[in-house]
Amino acid sequence: MHDERPPHLRWRLIALVALGGAIGTAARALLATAFPAHDGISWTILTINVVGAFCLGFLLDALARRGPDLGRRRAVRLFVGTGVLGGFTTYSTLADDTAQLLDLGRWTAGSGYALLSVVLGLVAVVLGLWVAAATRPRTRPEPLQDAR
Repeated sequence: MHDERPPHLRWRLIALVALGGAIGTAARALLATAFPAHDGISWTILTINVVGAFCLGFLLDALARRGPDLGRRRAVRLFVGTGVLGGFTTYSTLADDTAQLLDLGRWTAGSGYALLSVVLGLVAVVLGLWVAAATRPRTRPEPLQDAR
């Protein structure tokens, strides 16, 4: 029996994203608590966002090169990419931290922190894509599987 509903309306896929998001958010919260901000700048959040950007670039390239976004590939993308990495990274905290620094008149620190985060995030995504391409097995894509 096929579920013809779009992916965003399938309870199993919604549950994968929710579970992944809970795992990613918990990991981020534990790290942020263990390594709090120093002088208004959270190097932990910066590192989390950069690592998450790298992982997302790697994951999406690795999955895309293996075939269409169906079956297990879609489930992995939704669980790990949207769920775990979406919960792990937190650009809203970056925005809030930047705004707080700017509100305190720390324009250099605030704008530098924001710019560094965005530039390093972009570099990390590109590096993730490059690493995925460089380590990709030279085989044919997996056959399509129906995992609806």
